[in-house]
Order: sequence, then C-alpha cells, then structure tokens
Amino acid sequence: MNAKQLAAEAAVDYVKEGMKVGLGTGSTAYWAIRKLGERVAEGLNITAVATSRASEQQARELGIPLVSFGEIDRLDLTIDGADELDGELQLIKGGGGALLREKIVAKGSDRMIVIADESKAVRTLGKFPLPVEIVPFAWEWTLADLAKLGCVPELRRAGGDLYKSDNGNYIADCRFEIIESAPKLALALHSIPGVVEHGLFIGIADMAIVGKSDGSLEVIHSKAKA
Repeated sequence: MNAKQLAAEAAVDYVKEGMKVGLGTGSTAYWAIRKLGERVAEGLNITAVATSRASEQQARELGIPLVSFGEIDRLDLTIDGADELDGELQLIKGGGGALLREKIVAKGSDRMIVIADESKAVRTLGKFPLPVEIVPFAWEWTLADLAKLGCVPELRRAGGDLYKSDNGNYIADCRFEIIESAPKLALALHSIPGVVEHGLFIGIADMAIVGKSDGSLEVIHSKAKA
C-alpha cells in the first residue's frame, strides 16, 4: 500500500454511520473515495457531496449516495488532500484545479481531515506553485497584479489549450518559492478584482494524516482548533 493510500484509508475510519461527507479531489482523495465506496457496499449509510466532476463521477460509479447542496446545510466531515501543508496546518491546494469548490465544501464542514504523503509536508509553504482561480475577463491585468505580489504567475494549460476549472475560470499558478506569511498573502490576493479564489487554506483544516514510505502514519492536529 502506498503512502497516499495509507493516509486516505486511515481518514475514512473517521466516517461514521449517518454522516454527511465532503469528498475531495486529487490523487490522494481518490483513494479515500475508493475506500469509502467499499464501506458503503458493506452497508455504511452516509450521504456525500463532491468537490469536482471527477470525484462526483467516481463516487457515483462506487455507489456512494450523493445529494445536492440545496438538500443540506452543513457537512459533518470533509476528507481532502493537499499540495503542501506546514506544521500549523496551513495548506496549498488546487493542483487538481478544484480549489474554489474544495474551499466552499471545507468551510461548510464541521471538520476537515487532510490526507497526504510525507512529500507534501513542508516547513514553509511556497515551493509548490500557488494556484489562483481568476476570471477570464482581462486576465492579462490580473496576472500583472499577481506578479506585483512577488511571484511569477503562469496560466495553467491542458494540452495546447488554456485550462478551465469546473467553474469556467482560468487557473494562474504562482511561483513564490517561499511564502513568509500566508495570512497576509491571502488578504493581498483577495484585494485583486480578477481573483475568484486562491489555494491558501488557513485555519480550515482540523487535522492531517500523513502517510510515510515506511508504512507509518503521522497525525497532526491543528493548534488553532485545539
């Protein structure tokens, strides 16, 4: 079992009968959804919402009951991956392009469990390019404003075309190398009119389960939510 799968399956143990669950997006969340599908097949009764079309399709194929957001007002738990996480459980997310939906679902949950392999755990955020979802209108101006924050922004591409999120927006991958203050950067990003949402998740995650290559697990709890 690889480290991603190890962390993902450990997180699914926190899903209990009758819960409303948010399903994340990405290569690690894939394993959580797969394990959850096995538990549903064994008789676990839950309902779920998905953060992307890909995760929704996987959940449907596995028989996980999905509901619309209009049918519920809160989630008990969301399980999702991260592209980077630090010791304070500040995250960079959005490598899979679903950062806006992931943040909406995570903020609407009583608890968020982050799952990752040890390569995603860092001392300081920033090595992984920060995804920022922007509107297509005047994207050139938005990229220029992003560059003023000290990064090198580049529009994501899929093949030869510009990548579009499930919401129809562009993703600007911003290379900072080091993010000295994630909260300050988050405020600065929200001040740019063309920015829809950014991939900094601050004060949202409750705990992280990190799978390691030796088969062990590290559990990190949020100090802010302790």
